[in-house]
Amino acid sequence: MRRKGTMALDFPTASAPWLGRRRLLTALSGGIPDRVPINTYELAGRNQRDWYNQQPSYRNLMAYIREHTDCITNWNPQAATDRYTCQERFLCSDFPVEMDTRIEVVGEFERKTRVCHTPKGDLRSVTQAAANVYTTWRVEHWCKSLDDVDKALSVPYQPANYDASDLNRIRAELGDHGLVMASIGDPAYLAADLMSFQDYLLWASQETEHFARTVAIVAERVLENLRRQLDCCVVDLYRIVGPEYFTPPYLPPSMFQRFVVPYVTEMTRLIHARGGKVRLHCHGKIARVLDLMLETGCDGIDPCEPPPDGDLFLSEVKRRCQARGVSVWGNIELKLLENGTPDEVRAEVRSIMQQAREGGGFVLMPTAAPITVPLSPTTEANYRAFIEAGLEFGKY
Repeated sequence: MRRKGTMALDFPTASAPWLGRRRLLTALSGGIPDRVPINTYELAGRNQRDWYNQQPSYRNLMAYIREHTDCITNWNPQAATDRYTCQERFLCSDFPVEMDTRIEVVGEFERKTRVCHTPKGDLRSVTQAAANVYTTWRVEHWCKSLDDVDKALSVPYQPANYDASDLNRIRAELGDHGLVMASIGDPAYLAADLMSFQDYLLWASQETEHFARTVAIVAERVLENLRRQLDCCVVDLYRIVGPEYFTPPYLPPSMFQRFVVPYVTEMTRLIHARGGKVRLHCHGKIARVLDLMLETGCDGIDPCEPPPDGDLFLSEVKRRCQARGVSVWGNIELKLLENGTPDEVRAEVRSIMQQAREGGGFVLMPTAAPITVPLSPTTEANYRAFIEAGLEFGKY
């Protein structure tokens, strides 16, 4: 008997037609579908409220994506705090901490300054965004010292309550054309992101036990919130993000072993117990930590960047993952899609297929997504070439 609020994930039978859902689940489980699934990462064609589907310059490309690719709709149950009040969550807690917010225009940016009044003193964070870029830059992190971290941790933990009322709409739009995927930060990353990257590296390497205590506290919150998310609803796939903060050359593999593996393993165990699948998202140079990533029990890894951004060719990633029954997602780089030619894209897709198609367990996917408007004609043409080449060279 399933616990209240959970659902069993349906795996299509062999006689079902090869639509996106069946194709992606087959590859995710290490099997061989009719062709390599093609996914366009954050460009999720089957969610009308998604940012990309709201941009006129992306309209034709998104229609092409809906017609020819295997969709993953990015969706998380929303914390009831976010939905029904003006309260902002702080460090995975729904505790009603007092926070002042000021928004101002600075040149082309809208800048947001927030001051959090913790029990041990004030903290300040500054972010900014531009109208024509789909991202947010953090100008100033919450913590600049160990004392600031202790202030952040002084905010009491209050677990979140989640609202999945939008999930029926998402599933209705998606149908059998793909999967629903939630994204969750791993505890070590969420702790590290309290500071700027350079300050975090000094903190982790020079004040390691203080960092370890912080990660342990954050992990308790992350795991409890994850349990509550799973009580609220279970989706097809969970992407765990953040392990790239602990890869060489930033930190040695021993730090990945200590701060990433145990917590991601527990997250994966919880998700698997409810019938979900896990994809571990880790940019950068993974050669020395790939086996540690696979120890977590994840079902897939992405985006497997090629050298020089990564340090493993896709054929080697596929060999090592296939031996452990783990699927591989990647690895055509966004910089090629934004700056290359259709012929170059086609050649790269063909090379990728030669490296990773054999034996199944592979999904063709870019390593990132465009974030500017309007969408450039070059990028649109290259995305079409990427999809067309995937359809041609990905057949089994």
